[in-house]
Amino acid sequence: MLANYLPILIFLVVATGLAVVLMGLGLVLGRLGSKTYGEAQKVSPYECGFEGFEDTRARFDVRYYLVAILFIVFDLEIAFLFPWAVSLSRIGTFGLVAMGIFLTILVVGFIYEWKKGALEWD
Repeated sequence: MLANYLPILIFLVVATGLAVVLMGLGLVLGRLGSKTYGEAQKVSPYECGFEGFEDTRARFDVRYYLVAILFIVFDLEIAFLFPWAVSLSRIGTFGLVAMGIFLTILVVGFIYEWKKGALEWD
């Protein structure tokens, strides 16, 4: 019975040991880096090589989120199209009609978003 749990125990010991080693390495290298570069330079804000010139808490335009959601929708569409294309010979006409309905709904949503002007940047 104990032999069944031995691989789990070995995994936990290795994972814990690796975590301790990596955290200790980060601590040592972090202190070494602060001595080398100085504390003020190490904790200074860095944005593309120069100081930030705007408040980081500024609000984003809603269109940014709409384009992001559109990207996610079409990314998921590809994730659904690939397995469908691979198994098209097995799912037959029903699968073809179901995917046609799915793609039609996505195209109608894309046209709606396009007509609303969500993809236009002023």
